[in-house]
Amino acid sequence: MQSLPYVHIVNLLHRPGWTCGMTALASGDLARAIEWVRQGKPDIAIIMLERLAAAQGGDGDVQHWLGVAYGAMGDMERAEHAFHAALRVDAQRVATHIALAALLARTGRPRLAEASYRAALKQDRRSAAAAAALSDLLVDQGRAQDALKVTESLIALDRPDHVVLAARATALKAAGRWKAALAIHRRSAQLYPASAVADHNLASTLGDLGRFAESAASAVRALGKGLDAPQTWLVLGRARLGEGDLDGAETALREALRRQPDYVDAHRDLAQLIWMRSGDVDLAIQTLNRALNAFPSRPEFVGLKATALEFAGDLAGAYATVRAALTPDPSIVPLLIRAAHLASAAGRPADGLLHAEAANSIAPDQRDAQIALCELLLAVGAAQRAEAIAEGLLRTRPFDQAVLAYQATAWRLLGDARYGALYDYDRLTRAFQLRAPKGWSNLESYLADLAETLHGLHRFRTHPFDQSLRLGSQISHLTASEHPAIRAFFEAADAAIRSYIQGLGRGSDPVRSRNKGGYHAHSAWSVRLRPNGFHADHVHPEGWLSSAFYVDLPQTMANAVGREGWLKFGQPGVRTEPALGAEHFIKPEAGLLTLFPSYMWHGTVPFSGDRPRLAVAVDILPGPSQ
Repeated sequence: MQSLPYVHIVNLLHRPGWTCGMTALASGDLARAIEWVRQGKPDIAIIMLERLAAAQGGDGDVQHWLGVAYGAMGDMERAEHAFHAALRVDAQRVATHIALAALLARTGRPRLAEASYRAALKQDRRSAAAAAALSDLLVDQGRAQDALKVTESLIALDRPDHVVLAARATALKAAGRWKAALAIHRRSAQLYPASAVADHNLASTLGDLGRFAESAASAVRALGKGLDAPQTWLVLGRARLGEGDLDGAETALREALRRQPDYVDAHRDLAQLIWMRSGDVDLAIQTLNRALNAFPSRPEFVGLKATALEFAGDLAGAYATVRAALTPDPSIVPLLIRAAHLASAAGRPADGLLHAEAANSIAPDQRDAQIALCELLLAVGAAQRAEAIAEGLLRTRPFDQAVLAYQATAWRLLGDARYGALYDYDRLTRAFQLRAPKGWSNLESYLADLAETLHGLHRFRTHPFDQSLRLGSQISHLTASEHPAIRAFFEAADAAIRSYIQGLGRGSDPVRSRNKGGYHAHSAWSVRLRPNGFHADHVHPEGWLSSAFYVDLPQTMANAVGREGWLKFGQPGVRTEPALGAEHFIKPEAGLLTLFPSYMWHGTVPFSGDRPRLAVAVDILPGPSQ
């Protein structure tokens, strides 16, 4: 979540009576200038404010609003100068500390922004604007626990400000405490029953938790209270999608774009929905192409179109799309990163390395740029240098599953013995035949009920963007499902998961060092692959342990010849020089649950026949023993 934008800062800080002490003429002129800022005309406001500044010298109020106006114009240098001038007049100006902090955050100086927010809170410990903005800033930096400390005292009040409640919920979600975040949003909706924003926030978190019917109802309440915001329509669209109302989802997403034609998230969801329903990439990107024509300078739209083409199988077209956008401006780091990956995937790793090197020269401290360079170094055989980059990244994020996979790949290419410890298939990959859960007399009848339930939920023709499956469909949010057969899966799997965790033991490696004796299911989804479908080799970046549970399988998987549909491990999901193949296989069987570390490269072998392959996958995070 980004720090509070300038317009929101102005709205939060403007309180009646703040002009007290000025002359009537100055107060009137200043009030008119502020109104111009609030109406989105800061250029007019600046003319009036500069005149007042010249006439009155170092008036703190004038300098403060001059900073706000310049900030709204995008002139950050003059805005910062004006804010500092206001603080020289009065260092206790809470509003100016907050506005300066917002500018510093906006211009990529989070440490200075944090200091300025804390200066505001030192002057006013109950400043909702400062606490909320500081909390959001800390969340952006991955410091969720620090963010929670900021709102601790304010949240204990009988009636906390709604912006503090929203910031608190955001920090709780960043800390993985989703149920606590939901409770905060419910409290906000109860404390502020007339607030459409409270209903929107509640709808958003309910949707994140997969409680789609409740999410849709809350979003409709927000719209009914007059919040006709594109973000609310997006939340409603996602809720309708989760409910299985595909037409309703498409309608809501188009309503979001009608209100904000450059809304990237809505464009992505709409393009993906059309693609999954139709399998027609040209149809899926029609609206996106119009956005590209209308907003040619927005790299997000270029990246989104490239993603659609990539997952439709047109790697050359995806790479060409990004290269064309880089021609007029070769310094756009997100596009350089995308170009690096796509060039390698399209068989041009040397070109990809040039893109990755360029991204790192512009943004040497950006994690995504370093990961892209690591990937491309593996692609050209520079494993030693790739390993050094991975090692550096792991110093600050030692459990980054994607980076661990890259490091292991470099070790394998280098013949480093440490690879065998990370990819110890005998100890770290296990398979368990589950027993029938309570309520079913045998496993066969349970699997039949679960298969019927899941098949009924798979409504799409083809796969989503940015996922591993090809030629199939995916449904998510199974952890929130109330269907008895789906709930029973988690009960049936519990003993196997606990047995795996107990068997791991403790140690210093990236798996055992996180073992607390227990777990919680972070996310769960189902994949139905059509004949010839498969999972591209990948890792699970948000997991600790990952799994696959086989529900309904075609007969072709019983044959060891060709290992059709089998789970395979060790083959990297990125190009390497030399190429590396799979090292370990597990044969799927109905009722079998496989468990393995989330950083392990894994995929599946395509299969023939005329029946689909139905499975459930779960990502697991460490938890205390019970």
